Amino acid sequence: MFVCKHCAGHFEAEAVIDANGNEFCCNGCKNVYAYLNSQGFGEFYSKLKKGEQNLAKPSSKHFDKQSAGSMFSKLLRRDENSPFICELEVLISGIHCPACIWLNEKALSNLEGVLELNISATTSKARVLFDERKTALEEILNLIIAIGYDPKPFNAIKSAKNSLSREHYARLIVALACSMNITWVAIAVYSGYFEGLSLGAKKILHFAEFVLASPPVFYTASVFYRSALSSLKLRQISMDVNVSLGILSVYFYSVYAMLSGSEQVYFDSACMLVTFIFAGKFLQTKATQKAAQELENISSLFVEQVMSVKNNSRIPSISEFKPCDVSEIKSGDFVLLRSGERAMIDGVVLSGEASVDNSSINGESVPVGISKDDALLSGALCAEGSVIYKATSSFQGSFLNKLSKLLSNASFARAQIEELANKISSHFGWAILGLCVVSFVFWSVANISAWSGANAFGIAISVLVIACPCALSLATPIATLVAMGTATKRSIVFKDAKVLETLAKCDIIAFDKTGTLSKANLKVLSEQRFLPFDDGALLALASASTHPISKAVASYILENALSPFRQGALENIQNIAGKGITATYKGVKIAGGSAAFVKSLGASLADDSSSSEYYFMYDNKLVARFFLDDELREGAKASIKELKKMGLKVLMLSGDKQIVASKVASELGIDKSHGELNPEQKALLIKELQKSANVVMVGDGINDILALKSANVGIAMGSGASVSVGISDVVLLRDELSDLVFALRQAKKTFKVIKENLFISLVYNALSIPLAMAGFIIPLFAAISMSFSSLLVVLNSLRLKGQL
Repeated sequence: MFVCKHCAGHFEAEAVIDANGNEFCCNGCKNVYAYLNSQGFGEFYSKLKKGEQNLAKPSSKHFDKQSAGSMFSKLLRRDENSPFICELEVLISGIHCPACIWLNEKALSNLEGVLELNISATTSKARVLFDERKTALEEILNLIIAIGYDPKPFNAIKSAKNSLSREHYARLIVALACSMNITWVAIAVYSGYFEGLSLGAKKILHFAEFVLASPPVFYTASVFYRSALSSLKLRQISMDVNVSLGILSVYFYSVYAMLSGSEQVYFDSACMLVTFIFAGKFLQTKATQKAAQELENISSLFVEQVMSVKNNSRIPSISEFKPCDVSEIKSGDFVLLRSGERAMIDGVVLSGEASVDNSSINGESVPVGISKDDALLSGALCAEGSVIYKATSSFQGSFLNKLSKLLSNASFARAQIEELANKISSHFGWAILGLCVVSFVFWSVANISAWSGANAFGIAISVLVIACPCALSLATPIATLVAMGTATKRSIVFKDAKVLETLAKCDIIAFDKTGTLSKANLKVLSEQRFLPFDDGALLALASASTHPISKAVASYILENALSPFRQGALENIQNIAGKGITATYKGVKIAGGSAAFVKSLGASLADDSSSSEYYFMYDNKLVARFFLDDELREGAKASIKELKKMGLKVLMLSGDKQIVASKVASELGIDKSHGELNPEQKALLIKELQKSANVVMVGDGINDILALKSANVGIAMGSGASVSVGISDVVLLRDELSDLVFALRQAKKTFKVIKENLFISLVYNALSIPLAMAGFIIPLFAAISMSFSSLLVVLNSLRLKGQL
């Protein structure tokens, strides 16, 4: 019988031997062992306990460029600004302990071109950010295989989760069945003390208890042992180390007592310990998975193919559309959306009419009608009708994909308070082991009996079990998962758990005006024409910008043209965010934008208006002026009032004239307004405010991007520019300011619940440990108490759902 040097598996076939005389079960294990040591990763084996690695057999796969692309290309996300920067989400099969995570992180991080790497311990999901100019996709996949693991598309994790749930159910059923039966045997044993049960009968009953206790101890509790071994290999004392020591100590002491003929055994206690602790862990896992699942529902909306025609000079007929992989769609392609289909790409409707349901994205249950020139956001479900639309982005740059990315990355980041709790837990384990030893020594040498009648061994076990830091470890993650899941149901998306903590501590909230406090449904009230000009030039220029004011002017020109005209093509377009736009039209220089913008181009005008304005220059001359007005969002005033009640200072940052900004601020009850700000000035003002306070920025458009990124927390309205959604920390998909109030309250309530959870866990340990050391708590009650404290933390966290 041989033992493999890599996977530690036993085998009888002829061994594969390397140059150093090491024996392996196959060439795969030999090659992996040689590779790890050649790369300086031999430390991996020291982190695994010899003979108990349980490593999977190395995969025989090998990816080339074509096979890697066909299997994983759909999972790649590319940065729109840097197309060579790719993000890959992959499931690494074979990870079962912290040592496996350590090895994968070491190997992949050392690969040239890998910029960022995160591996989730709970899902084995890896997120790899890499530069494909320096390393190819197939190199990353083959490296994972080379170190003994198997990369799979991340969607395979769904079946893995189901398998994990079935395994947990099986373990729990075994523990419950054995516990119920061992209870009856234990009752017979204890009643025998009063009714004179014979020694022979007791031995038979003890053996029956041994048989019933063994499956829970060695099958159900094996999950604790594996986790405990992993912690010990990393020289850490986790809660599973304490649990494992407690269970095995009680069990093997009982085996010794049974074989030596002692009348006192604790098989029932060992069985009950496993049952109550595992049941508590099972309920915690289910609650955590349910909360995490609420963050992944967006991914279920994805479809692989759409009906498309590649970039064409004319609108194609329906018969020309063919199925196309969604990842191959580019901006400018034509897409057909039919009844029952979901839009995967953002675009503008070119022909047809349809009713679309956005409830899966923003929670709105009433379908809305779309027709020619209407914008179509990805994620919308076509309820009836059909439209042909032109893609304005690729799938990677679509609103739905960016939203999914926000939710997908939420599980990687941790709040600062969670990191603190985990650090406390890691030191706590060593302290408990010390107290366990002290209790055992004290009661062994003391000539007194414990109040509960337990001996030194039983008291030491009680201390070991009751002081598990499980509740402390759960205090933060379960609360943040529930909070983010509840917010998602209300169409509020948090980027990660850190955002909740930061948002709860913010003091100032700054708003953009147009599209945030107002509906961005601007209308032209009146116009002044100083000189005649070509309306086609103005329409072309206004249509080239996504700013709400430009859109309003374009609509006005179409509806109120003085004479028929033909829109011409623009050249040399320069769009200056938040200011204006310049271009060349039929050889003539034209420009449009704010008063400050046209002044910078040489226009002379008086500052005599208290409304939003748009100026148009033709051939370097100011030829027209448009006066616009906007409608405030419903509930804006009430939301501002609620924010101020919460103790927040409310500001407004606007590109409009100061007189306009002040008027709106006064109407809404905002503390202070700043007008005539360009995007850079907004960002600088945010940074200035951050010197003395934490700042939240709420915006919706491209001109808010710098301010959103500069703030401690950037909050984007869902209807805003897709790029602002991508860089924000929180997204309000329903565009309702009442959701902003809810998000802030949820963040503050979550932080409060986390503090309550930490208080519960710390007070529990402060009270229970002395009682256990004094002999007032037997091991069985210690297990029940430990599970109860963890469940109490879970139940307290579920209050964030508003159901408990």
